[in-house]
Amino acid sequence: MLYSRRTVLALGSGTLAAATLSSPASATLDHEAILQFTGGASIVQGGIELVVPPHVDDGHAVPLQVSALGASAIAIFALDNPNQEVVRFRFGPIAANSAAATKIRLANSQDVIAIARLEDGTFRSTVAPVSVTVGGCNV
Repeated sequence: MLYSRRTVLALGSGTLAAATLSSPASATLDHEAILQFTGGASIVQGGIELVVPPHVDDGHAVPLQVSALGASAIAIFALDNPNQEVVRFRFGPIAANSAAATKIRLANSQDVIAIARLEDGTFRSTVAPVSVTVGGCNV
């Protein structure tokens, strides 16, 4: 059976999209830096909001906002950085909300991972890919 070029490209694009969507983010969540924060507990996807631009020209100052309802702590990870846990926020019992905003450095294009420890001891996560033109972790 012969396929047109358009059909081959459509099939190839669909296969690539399926492979990208089916690759679990949990594969990166068993990294040593993350295991230190979670103590090896299971992590549920969702329940945390991470706002970071999808593309930045300069990795020296990447704006970031994160929030999770009922979080006692939120950690941000960039596993390609020299220091993989970029920042950790702790929220006390009288905190008005569990939200924070800051700027982080990214060594290169990579996924930014946010993990929240909720007050009940469970963990929630989300991942945001960021494309970086010029890395910000020059040594």
